[in-house]
Amino acid sequence: MLFPKTIRYLAKIQLGGQPIREDGPKSHIKKSGTPTMGGLLIIASIMLSSLIWVDLANMYILVAIFVTLSMGVLGFIDDYKKIKYKNSKGVSAKWKLVWQVSTTICAAIAIILLTQDSLEGAMIFIPFICPNGIDIGIFLYLIFAFFVITGSCNAVNLTDGLDGLVTVPIISTTACLAVISYITSNVLFSDYLKIQYIPGTEELFIYCGSIIGASIAFLWYNANPAKVFMGDVGSLALGGALGVMALIMRQEFIFGIAGAVFVLEAVSVIIQVVYYKRTKKRFFKMAPIHHHFEQMGYSENLIVVRFWILSFISCAVAIMVLRIGY
Repeated sequence: MLFPKTIRYLAKIQLGGQPIREDGPKSHIKKSGTPTMGGLLIIASIMLSSLIWVDLANMYILVAIFVTLSMGVLGFIDDYKKIKYKNSKGVSAKWKLVWQVSTTICAAIAIILLTQDSLEGAMIFIPFICPNGIDIGIFLYLIFAFFVITGSCNAVNLTDGLDGLVTVPIISTTACLAVISYITSNVLFSDYLKIQYIPGTEELFIYCGSIIGASIAFLWYNANPAKVFMGDVGSLALGGALGVMALIMRQEFIFGIAGAVFVLEAVSVIIQVVYYKRTKKRFFKMAPIHHHFEQMGYSENLIVVRFWILSFISCAVAIMVLRIGY
C-alpha cells in the first residue's frame, strides 16, 4: 500500500536516481534514473511487524534487529553518497570493513553469551564432518562470524544486479531459516533430527516471516521492469539479517547451501579478481556471474527465473542435508 507513494517520493528527491556502473552491461544504461533505496520501506515493514508480533524481551530478536539496522544504516550512507555525488562508488571499502567488523564483533559476543547455557558458546556444527560440534575458541569464532555476516551482506549485495533477481532467493532462503528456527527451538523436533536445541529461537520464525512479507511486497514493484531498486540499504540489511540468524541457530553451513545463489555470485567475483590479477585476463565475460550470462546473450528475465529455480532447489537440498547430516 505504501510503495507507490514511496516510489514517487524517492523519484522526486533523488532526481538522477540509481547510478549505473560504468563498467556494467550497456543494456543497463536504460535503468539509469530508476529510484533506489526502496530497502528503507523493506526495513520499516520488518521493524513494524516485529514491534507488533515478536517478544521484544527475547535477546535473539534484539541481536537480529541490531545487525539488520546497523547494516541498513551503512547501506543508507552508501546509497546517499552515490546519489549525492552521482557515481557508483559510495562508502570506501575501508570504512565498510570497519563498520562490518564492529557490528559482527558485537553480535558474535552477544550470541556466545546468550547460547552458553544450551551449548558451548564458540561451537560450530558441520553436517557429516562434525555434527556434534567443535569448540573453535572465541577468537576463531569471531573471525568465523565475520565471514558469515559480512559474507552474507556482500553476497546479497552482489546478487542485486538484475530486476527481481535477489528478492526471491531472499524469500526462499529466509523461509528455509524459518523452518530451522522452529526446529531448533523445539526439544522434540531437535532431538528427533539430532540437531542442537536452542530455546528461544522460535521468535526468529516471526522475524523471518516479517522479512518474507516485506520482500514479497517489494517484489511487486521490483519485478522486471523494476520501478524501484532496494539499494545497498536493503541488500546489506537483509544480508546481515540472514547471516546473524544463521549464526544464532548455529546452522551457518546449512545457510550456505540454502543461499547457494548468493555464494555463487560472491565466488564468481572472487574468481574473476584473483584470475585477473594473476593472468591479466578475465575468467568470466563479466562478474558477478549473472552479468556473464547477460554477455552470453541470455535475456534478463531468463537469467532471473533460472536463478530463482536454483534458489528453490538449493533450499530443498539444505533441508535434506539438515535431515541426514547430523
